[in-house]
Amino acid sequence: MAPRGLAIIIGAGPTSGGGIARYLANQGNLAVAVLARNPTNLNGVVEKIRSTNKAAIVEAFPTDTSVGQLQSTFKKISQHASFQGLKLKLAIYHIKQSAKEPFLDTKPEEFSKSMDTYVTGALTFAQESARLMYSQNGGQTLLADTKGEKKGTIIFTGTLGALRTNAEYTSYGATRSAARSVAQALAKGESKFGIHAVHAIANGPIRDEESEATKTGASMSADAVAAEYLHLMDQSPALWTHELDLRPAQEKF
Repeated sequence: MAPRGLAIIIGAGPTSGGGIARYLANQGNLAVAVLARNPTNLNGVVEKIRSTNKAAIVEAFPTDTSVGQLQSTFKKISQHASFQGLKLKLAIYHIKQSAKEPFLDTKPEEFSKSMDTYVTGALTFAQESARLMYSQNGGQTLLADTKGEKKGTIIFTGTLGALRTNAEYTSYGATRSAARSVAQALAKGESKFGIHAVHAIANGPIRDEESEATKTGASMSADAVAAEYLHLMDQSPALWTHELDLRPAQEKF
């Protein structure tokens, strides 16, 4: 069966991101572009997906979150032979970013670097995703003028740190909350044109493989997260979820 569209996920490492990509390719019937910094890990993700589904269309694009790298990567994706004729349906910003140190030890230059790596990356990824969606769907046309034609869904995987931070997590909380604001700005500016923006608060560990921990709600499974992301992708303009809280059953509130 031909894939019903294209998904792009950045942060497709060997744990949660790779698992989400695998589910999108298999159960979601999507062609998938997987992005991450480490080429070795990225190739391992591709091989694992292809080992479970020989018909899967999945390609690796090593990149970091810098502006130039992301812009170049999106150009490569849009021109890649494997994805010709497929519209970008789902783009997922699944970057992990963590830093823990006392407030007075937080160096301004490291703080700025963290903001540039994570938040500017989120902005650039969202901009390039939206531009590709527009170019594939007749431009920046209003939903009111296109009979409610949805152009695509952009999801930011966030954490509880986006809502409130703790001691020693200055950079972490600042970058997570700033990325949440990027998602809000995207939603407020582009929803009327058919771009669905989502901020997903993943509060708890995400594991690639099903296990006793995922069965009992000690941790989330990548499959369960991906299934929710597919549901968001398939939402019609009649109801768009913008923010949701994802947590395993045993995670404390």
